[in-house]
Amino acid sequence: MRRREAVRPDLEQVFRGAYPRVVAVAARVLGSRDEAEDVAQEVFLAFGHSTVPANEAVGWLCVAAAHTALNHLRTGRRRAVREEAALDGDGVAPDVADAVVTLDERRRVRAALARLPRKQAVALVLRHSGLSYAEVAEALELSPSSVGTTVRRAESALRKELNRHASSE
Repeated sequence: MRRREAVRPDLEQVFRGAYPRVVAVAARVLGSRDEAEDVAQEVFLAFGHSTVPANEAVGWLCVAAAHTALNHLRTGRRRAVREEAALDGDGVAPDVADAVVTLDERRRVRAALARLPRKQAVALVLRHSGLSYAEVAEALELSPSSVGTTVRRAESALRKELNRHASSE
C-alpha cells in the first residue's frame, strides 16, 4: 500500500487568498469559468504537495494556471463540446449573429495564443489577468524591466498570428 504524501500546512490559507486570481488567469486563457475551476483544482493539488515557498505561492500558482490552461487549450480537450454547447444554448441571444461572431473571435484569439511561444503567451495572460509588472517578473523569473518588452512582443506576435490566419481563411 502506498503512503499518502503529506499536504503542506499552509495550503488552506494560500488557497483562500489566491483561488480567485488563479481562476481568473485560467479563465482568461480558456474563456470558461467551469474549465478554469478545473485547472485551478489541478494547480492547487500540485501546489499542495510542492515545496514552493509561501512567499512565492501566488506567482507560482498563476504561472502554473497559465501553463495548465494553455495545455488544455493546445490539446483541444473539451473545446469542441464547449463551443457546440454555446451555439446550442437554451436561451435565445438578443442578436445571434453577434453571439456567433464573438464566439468565433474568442476562438481565433485562443488558437493564436496557443501558437505563441510559451513564455510570451504566459506573460501576456498574466499581465492581462491583472498581475503587475513586478508580479509577472517574479512569477516568470524575468527582470522587471523586461516584462514590458516581453508583453509588447507577445501582443505583436498575437496580432501577427491573428492576421496571418485571418488572411488564410
